[in-house]
Amino acid sequence: MVRQMKTSQLEIVAESQVDFPKPLDLFADAERCANVAVLECRDNLDFLRGQPGEKFKLVVTSPPYNIGKAYESRSPLDSYLESQAQVIRECVRVLHPQGSICWQVGNYTENGAIVPLDCLLFPIFRELGLQLRNRIVWHFGHGLHCRNRLSGRYETINWWTKSDDYTWHLDPIRVPSKYPGKRHFKGPRKGELSGNPKGKNPSDVWAFPNVKNNHPEKTIHPCQFPIELVERLVLALTDEQDDVLDPYVGVGSTVVAALMHKRNGYGCDIIEEYIDIARDRISDFLAGRLKTRPMGKPVYDPSLPNGGH
Repeated sequence: MVRQMKTSQLEIVAESQVDFPKPLDLFADAERCANVAVLECRDNLDFLRGQPGEKFKLVVTSPPYNIGKAYESRSPLDSYLESQAQVIRECVRVLHPQGSICWQVGNYTENGAIVPLDCLLFPIFRELGLQLRNRIVWHFGHGLHCRNRLSGRYETINWWTKSDDYTWHLDPIRVPSKYPGKRHFKGPRKGELSGNPKGKNPSDVWAFPNVKNNHPEKTIHPCQFPIELVERLVLALTDEQDDVLDPYVGVGSTVVAALMHKRNGYGCDIIEEYIDIARDRISDFLAGRLKTRPMGKPVYDPSLPNGGH
């Protein structure tokens, strides 16, 4: 069944195997996914201004760092921050009262000196009334090798909420305890397990491989999100059927992560080739052929047999 919604969008509910022509903006496969994915090749301010207020339970994104990557133009730092402020204001407007914003950034570099972008963006979020819950460090093992300073191997995810009443689920993102069989050795609970049998709360340092050439999710995008990073945020900060937004969606990792866990995914990008790849990845997910790195898979350790896998 296909229902026309407006010129640039279709809502598609697959009742049988149908080869739908591009462009597709909403997908819904009754067999694999009862949710929708909205993708538009469009400026994010235009896209955001077309969305109703307080719609999205989670906004998660990695904006350009103003360092001259293929998908961005380098601009004066003040201009970059003002453009970010405009997007952030709109993201706050469309954020659900119990929602979260996760803004993932690295460093701006100039003449060999670095400027941590999350520090510069912090006042923007605070002035809009948001509260910082965690400054998450994403650690990865590979990247550019520096000559005159230490090689950077982390970026940050600032998790902001709109209020103290925010959606939060710990159990789906618990990680194995270091000592799972540890028990209380004295007191009224002597002999009982001292930790949660479901695992422990992850710390604010997350180790996920970044998407390089040997990563199963690699596309042409030079700075691609690993899906498992977004999965953790989706599971912890949203409920099933909630809406998740990425205003710099790139090749669609955020939308895929949302669909994998029965959420609705929305995103936009100004580069048509990236949106085409995102559509293909979603189609591959719906068909069961998308290759991803499973959430919770240990990071490869060459000192262990088979790398610990």
